[in-house]
Amino acid sequence: MSDAWTWTYLDADGSPLSGEGLVTTAFPSQSDAENWFGETWHELAAAGVDAVSLYREGQLVYGPMSLQAAE
Repeated sequence: MSDAWTWTYLDADGSPLSGEGLVTTAFPSQSDAENWFGETWHELAAAGVDAVSLYREGQLVYGPMSLQAAE
């Protein structure tokens, strides 16, 4: 059995986002999901994503995690 690791994307109001450029496919491992995120978070922020959450098989692992710089 393989795991399905997925990201959800939130706007500044905490509402879910979807659309072009927002990956909805599942990753086979947490490492794969986090590596992808590490390479693309700047593009996600530029596309209007304010925060992300990581899920494993539909269960929240962590998040929401802000993409905004700490003040």
